[in-house]
Amino acid sequence: MYYKAFQDLKLSALGLGAMRLPVTEGDDSRIDEAAAMEMVEYAMGQGINYYDTAWGYHAGNSELVIGKALQKYPRESFCLADKFPGYDLSNMPKVEEIFEKQLEKCQVGYFDFYLFHNVCEMNIDAYLDPQYGIYEYLKKQKENGRIRHLGFSAHGSCAVMKRFLEAYGKDMEFCQIQLNYIDWEFQDAKAKVALLREYGIPVWVMEPLRGGKLANLPKDAEGRLKALRPEEKAPAWAFRFLQSLPEVTMVLSGMSDMVQLKENIQTFAEEKPLEGQEMDTLLSIAADMIGHTLPCTSCRYCVSHCPQGLDIPSLLGLYNEHSFTGGGFLAPMALRAVPEEKQPGACIGCRSCEAVCPQQIKISEAMASFVEKLKA
Repeated sequence: MYYKAFQDLKLSALGLGAMRLPVTEGDDSRIDEAAAMEMVEYAMGQGINYYDTAWGYHAGNSELVIGKALQKYPRESFCLADKFPGYDLSNMPKVEEIFEKQLEKCQVGYFDFYLFHNVCEMNIDAYLDPQYGIYEYLKKQKENGRIRHLGFSAHGSCAVMKRFLEAYGKDMEFCQIQLNYIDWEFQDAKAKVALLREYGIPVWVMEPLRGGKLANLPKDAEGRLKALRPEEKAPAWAFRFLQSLPEVTMVLSGMSDMVQLKENIQTFAEEKPLEGQEMDTLLSIAADMIGHTLPCTSCRYCVSHCPQGLDIPSLLGLYNEHSFTGGGFLAPMALRAVPEEKQPGACIGCRSCEAVCPQQIKISEAMASFVEKLKA
């Protein structure tokens, strides 16, 4: 295991994310405690010293199991990260109650790292609203030594991240974003990394394998990569991409079994960033993988011709995300911040937008399809 410097700490370059721990009978709320304990023991033995959990992972049981698993080790031998669950707006008035409960569940007296969880379109206004006192409370916990380092995670757009940073950036020490070679362009992670660089904030990575999608590539893509590095498996390429970005300090992987854990630890035994042709090939594969999404360029000609006033480029972006991922929570979550009269279902199918679309996208069909996909 190699390590990255963060202030006065040496953090394992790979962290164990506790969102996808092994479970019993496919039930996400029933963690296989014995298997999880074995994984944490192996991870500690191999030098992983960063563990990431959250209030909502495994229906609230992730904090309990990770806390129990780490109890047998000296507190200074590991770093534990937890998060305030602002993805649920009903939690906004409960920051003190939740924080105290998290410490109790994790059986610790402080968190090494604590995050505003999932800053996005849906909750940015609430996060910035002083009536909830979230920012002030967490700052106080840091002053009291119950939070060592304060940061945030974000699934929102660059614009949302910028609003958050303009308000709280001076106190943010790290930021966790969804970053992988697909989302470098697809979710504009490249721009998010650049924004964080402006603020001097190091990057923590979540979804390095895109929920496992980058662990199993099409055969032709695998062949192209094997020709360059015959010894590397598909997941290793995703990690090598991240090792090539100097802004990245921590890569979190939600590993579900010992096989994944051992393979990932082996990858992080050394830092082997990609060279020019290797990077070009990987990004070319990414472009091929997202090539079947709708080719919207956000020219916005369609918007001026929509009698419903829909933000069609934004909706098509969410449609592409939902289609490529095969569902997931990102698009539904973002749409929760959109008024009902501006949702995909508000499209009346008049096709005025299609008459001016340079890409000749069948927008009305996409909106109807989106509505059906969201019901599934």
